[in-house]
Amino acid sequence: MRAIWNGTVIAESDDTVVVEGNHYFPIGSLDPAVLRPSTATSHCPWKGDASYYSLEVDGQVNADAAWFYPDPKPAASEITERVAFWKGVEVVE
Repeated sequence: MRAIWNGTVIAESDDTVVVEGNHYFPIGSLDPAVLRPSTATSHCPWKGDASYYSLEVDGQVNADAAWFYPDPKPAASEITERVAFWKGVEVVE
C-alpha cells in the first residue's frame, strides 16, 4: 500500500492494518521529511486519544492529515506505532 499526497509518496508498506476502513501504516514506513508536528488531538471511545501530524510537500501544508494513537486502548492494540491518513491523502495498492 502507498499513501500519496501532492504527488509524493508519504508512506509505503505491505504491512498495513485496516481499522474502520483506514489503512494504518507502520510508523517506520513514513517519510519523516514530510511530517510536521501538530497540537491537534481527538478521542475515540474504543481506540483512545489520537495525536496528529501535518504533512508538508513542496511548500504546501496539509494540516492534521495523519493521525496515530500513542497509547491505544487494549481493543486497538493492533494499531500501536501505526499511522493513518485522511484529508486528501490517497491510499492505493
